[in-house]
Order: sequence, then C-alpha cells, then structure tokens
Amino acid sequence: MIERQPGNEPDIKETAMSTANEPRKYPNPAPLGLAGFALTTWLLSMINAGWFPGDALNLVLACALAYGGTAQLIAGVMELPRGNTFGATAFISYGAFWWSFALFVIFLHDKVPAAFVGWYLFLWGVFTFYMWLGTFRSPKALQAIFLALWITFFLLAAGDWSGSAMLRAAGGYVGLVTAALAFYLSAAEIVNEAYGREVFPVGQRRLVVQSRVAADAAA
Repeated sequence: MIERQPGNEPDIKETAMSTANEPRKYPNPAPLGLAGFALTTWLLSMINAGWFPGDALNLVLACALAYGGTAQLIAGVMELPRGNTFGATAFISYGAFWWSFALFVIFLHDKVPAAFVGWYLFLWGVFTFYMWLGTFRSPKALQAIFLALWITFFLLAAGDWSGSAMLRAAGGYVGLVTAALAFYLSAAEIVNEAYGREVFPVGQRRLVVQSRVAADAAA
C-alpha cells in the first residue's frame, strides 16, 4: 500500500480555479449556416436559370425547410453566445427567409400579385445590401457572397415587376455564383480550421495586418 505524501496531494481548489479561468471555446457555426444557404440557393437558382421546370420546386421546398431554413436558424442562434452580431443577424434572417419562401409557395403562391412578390424580393435585396456594407472589414470571400446575393435579389425583383424571363434567368445565374461562393467559404472554414492554416484562401487582409502589427510589437 503506497502512502500519499502530504506535499504530493493535488490542490483541488487551484485545479478548479485554473479550469474556470480557461476561455470557453465555442464551435464555429459559419460552415453549417453557409452550407445550408449554399445548397438551397443552388437548387432554387437552377430553376430560376431555366435548367429545370417548376415541378422541381418541391425538392427546393424540402431543403428550404430542413437545411436552408432550420440549419441556418440553428447556426444563427449558435452565433449569439459568441457575440457575433453580424453572423447571428445574417443566419437567422436568411433562415427565416427560406421558411417564409417555403410557406409562401405552399400556401399563398396563387394569391399574391407578382408585383408584390417583386417588393418582397427587393426588400430582401435592401437588407442584403446593407449587410454587404458590413462585410468590408471581413474576408473578401464573404464580401463576394453578399455582393452577388443583393444583385440576385434585385434581378429577381425586376423580373417579377417586368415579367421578363431574361431578368429572372439572370437572377438565377447570379444566384448560382452566390451559392458557389458560399460553398467555397463553408469548405474553407472547415478545412482551414482542421489543418490550422489557410489551405483555401479567403482574402483575410485585416487578419494579416493585425498579425504583422502584433509581430512588430513583440519585436
């Protein structure tokens, strides 16, 4: 039987205090939210671009409720304890957009004038435009997503106002670009975090400048 020496006993109080002082690490919800947005946007944009007929919309609705809507809402809520106002606002808002889109198509599609749907899309474009203004100090990949997205909304709104199939198709193609950019940033968030370095460039000029300043200060 081994006797424990008084000086060798672990200090439970100090261990508990050190554990309590360790910063809590929250998971990054951005890849989830971006992927949910990208997948659903890609599916809908293929229809808007004219690649598939309107009958394919049923699968878009399923994804809008399950992935584009619910997953983005979850990602937005996960941003709240991280103190990320922009991320929470974006993911919760676009998650709600997909829910509202699905509910509109299911229950109200034949009961709302096309011009009013145009206003719905236009106002989402306005929201996306000022969210884009809030990305100017963020990675360029995020800036590109919001730039392409507000252009998509405005093109689709103009298409509903004018009845132009060409404008709707243009909105569909820009939507495909938006979805591809969102997929890229989602993949970059996953891969770069997994490898601890920037495997997929996202254009983080601000972070590079900060690291240089920190290095100069340390020197």
